[in-house]
Amino acid sequence: MPMTLTVVSAGLRVPSSTRLLADQLGEHVSRELAALHDSAIAIGTRHIEVRDHAHAIADALLTGFPTGELAAALSDVAAAQALIVVTPVFQASYSGLFKSFVDLIEPDQLRGMPVLLAATGGTERHSLVIEHALRPLFAHLGALPVPTGVYAATADFGGEQAPALAARITRATGELARLAAAAPGGSFVGSAPAGAGSAQPDGDGSPSGPIGFAASDEDLGVTPFAVLLAEAGQA
Repeated sequence: MPMTLTVVSAGLRVPSSTRLLADQLGEHVSRELAALHDSAIAIGTRHIEVRDHAHAIADALLTGFPTGELAAALSDVAAAQALIVVTPVFQASYSGLFKSFVDLIEPDQLRGMPVLLAATGGTERHSLVIEHALRPLFAHLGALPVPTGVYAATADFGGEQAPALAARITRATGELARLAAAAPGGSFVGSAPAGAGSAQPDGDGSPSGPIGFAASDEDLGVTPFAVLLAEAGQA
């Protein structure tokens, strides 16, 4: 069964350092997946250049209905077995165009999907953008971001800092490939099998959670907050 890797690049210029990083990440993940499967399956890579859909994104936000090539791009994101997203940094966060594209993804379409988070910027000062902006966004969407994010400043693409970027790329792409290949057929780690219940609230309002995730506080060894309050009141 073929596996599909979708790479989303939100650079605003041509050529773009954001697209350069996205291409490097996509090539590394494809090689890692092929090695893990011993070339037994085909790896298909789909590239989405968000810049090409800028006008359609604005229209879709106003009308609520993505159409044409934009709708096809969103379908490529939802159908992927692994996802790479790369955004330039603006005002210490992801770009507005990138966020607008993500806003058009339907709820739960990324739930359980392995994703590699990456960003580019002019200086190293914004390297934490992955942790304070991108990671919370994709956690909210229910995706599974790999532990290592890849931030690339302008200086990382050449000179003395290039080996450090290469090491981050190798580590992050290896994590994504292993996560995507962990389940039989490349199905999403943590996804419920066909016919299983989704992560809907139980009668008491607590989420049951999909397969692969803790269904309750007890599974995590965590004392529920209500119990802590009751114990505090008895002290």
